[in-house]
Amino acid sequence: MQLNLKNPLVFFDLETTGVNIVKDRIVEISFVKVYPNGKEESKTRRINPGMPIPPESTAIHGITDEDVKDCPTFKEIAKSLAAQIEGCDLAGYNSNRFDIPLLAEEFLRAGVDIDLNRRKFVDVQTIFHKMEQRTLAAAYKFYCDKCLENAHTAEADTMATYEVLKAQLDRYPELQNDIDFLSKYSSYNNNVDFAGRMVYNDKGQEVINFGKHKGRLVEEVLKTDLGYYDWMMKGDFPLNTKKKLTEIKLRGFNSK
Repeated sequence: MQLNLKNPLVFFDLETTGVNIVKDRIVEISFVKVYPNGKEESKTRRINPGMPIPPESTAIHGITDEDVKDCPTFKEIAKSLAAQIEGCDLAGYNSNRFDIPLLAEEFLRAGVDIDLNRRKFVDVQTIFHKMEQRTLAAAYKFYCDKCLENAHTAEADTMATYEVLKAQLDRYPELQNDIDFLSKYSSYNNNVDFAGRMVYNDKGQEVINFGKHKGRLVEEVLKTDLGYYDWMMKGDFPLNTKKKLTEIKLRGFNSK
């Protein structure tokens, strides 16, 4: 089934130095850009993370320090990558929880202003887990009747994710071939920031989603716990989280 698209949809996958959104870095990115007319473009790039790649990460994706020593840093490709995904919606496998938050961090570190919040996100893993409860390799076998060769390489995982979504649309008539629908269906939450440290309540208000203030309005916490903002800004939190917290704080100043 060809996807019904209003905007280009970019399927992407990251290979990284680890799974810590704050501390780890991208070592490879691969994407397939699908246009509304069905045209496809694909690209894979290795990236020098500027830090050693742990052996346990190399054991998963096979990328070593030697492989990326002469590759560009993310900062060097950030502007061109931002241009390539400008105006596109994004799709991936476990992307809402990992790939998109980490990509947002990399753009912020590189000083590239790209508003990912304006995009629609389709997480194929979430659709799969809601329907079948499986891994990507199992999903590929289940939906496409193929074995996933070269698993944990960004290119193989990206293409498999693209094929799985099309097969899911063929299999489940209740899934609408519409990115707005798929984006909402593949989301488990209503995050303010990509890491989910703050979420929207049923009134559309930002609330803290962790720690001693969990469930309280962010604006209320900032007013009553005067050290909370500084603690967050100095703490080991994603840049995107700090950016959103600052926006809420400044909004409070501007409303006075």
